[in-house]
Amino acid sequence: MERRTVLRAAVLGAGTAAFSGALWQQAFAGVAQPGPGPYGALLPADANGIQLPVGFTSRVIARSGQRVPGTGHLWHPAPDGGACFAAGSGWIYVSNSEIPLFGGASAVRFAADGSIASAYRILSNTNVNCAGGPTPWGTWLSCEEVPLGRVFETWPEGGRAAEERTRMGRFTHEAAACDPQRQVVYLTEDESDGCFYRFVPDTWGDLSSGRVQVLCAPADQVAGPVTWVDVPDRDGFPVATRHQVDAAKHFAGGEGCWYADGTCWFTTKGDNRVWAYDAVGQRLDLAYDDSLVPDGAAPLTGVDNITGTAGGDLYVAEDGGNMEINIITPDGVVAPFLRLLGQSSSEITGPAFSPDGSRFYFSSQRGTSGNVAGTGGITYEVTGPFRR
Repeated sequence: MERRTVLRAAVLGAGTAAFSGALWQQAFAGVAQPGPGPYGALLPADANGIQLPVGFTSRVIARSGQRVPGTGHLWHPAPDGGACFAAGSGWIYVSNSEIPLFGGASAVRFAADGSIASAYRILSNTNVNCAGGPTPWGTWLSCEEVPLGRVFETWPEGGRAAEERTRMGRFTHEAAACDPQRQVVYLTEDESDGCFYRFVPDTWGDLSSGRVQVLCAPADQVAGPVTWVDVPDRDGFPVATRHQVDAAKHFAGGEGCWYADGTCWFTTKGDNRVWAYDAVGQRLDLAYDDSLVPDGAAPLTGVDNITGTAGGDLYVAEDGGNMEINIITPDGVVAPFLRLLGQSSSEITGPAFSPDGSRFYFSSQRGTSGNVAGTGGITYEVTGPFRR
């Protein structure tokens, strides 16, 4: 029997459930499948080399090593994880820098009309800042993707020094997503046998103390109940956190993480999957798996960063693949939303919506140059009739 058929039978036989949460009440019995996207087909590339659906336009807001337009701030190399924050009558887009030793994060502030008001550094001299996540109280968690990596809490508006949050665990951090209902922060780990964690702070809104727990389930389980167990030594030395709890479930390279209305979605690049953790029922399911798509038809490969909308659409960026951001709709359709041409040696990072959902930001980490140092990075904005 062909591999995809075997895997499909295994998943369905395991009883993959409909996804919980109000956002996915019309969920499908199984993983997302290719279909017509809500915005229609992609048009020929625009002047920025981006294929978009009808009604959408793009602009470049920053290039690595160049001043952000209208400011004196040099944009960082290798832009990675990002998020948007309301700020007065405008908003701020924050972006990490995934380079060694000097990584950190920068911010671009926009006025109410979308013009760039300022740009500045909010975190400096940290190591390979890959992804992270916003908090409900308006800070940005910037995560180091190195062994014994740290989480830094930063303030998007500037004017306050970042604070190290080592109580959140020392491991190869990737992304973070806050769950205000259970008052925990979910954390992914970018290792080939990485784990999925949650940080339980002693006081919600204060990340300086608390417990780190790891998700536990049978190694081969893709759908079913899970439990959480405290990690004995969050500092991860001499035994890495992912190897301290025998029952911990391991994932093939944790990447993006997004929480909404009872469900935490996270991606794993080693097997091209999007997972759905039902925080209410404490169970794990698959939202997307390219091996469960008919041969040659998988539109989404190289899964990486992920974000979502209030209406329940997920947007998943590709690291490689054919340099697309794909949308996964609440009714289980996966389709390309945009495609970058001429940048096959790069990866798409930092997808995030402005607070009102009308503008969408992302970066090409190495741009058209493909330079591994990320000196060719480009950060974009897309506007159009987004579903909200």
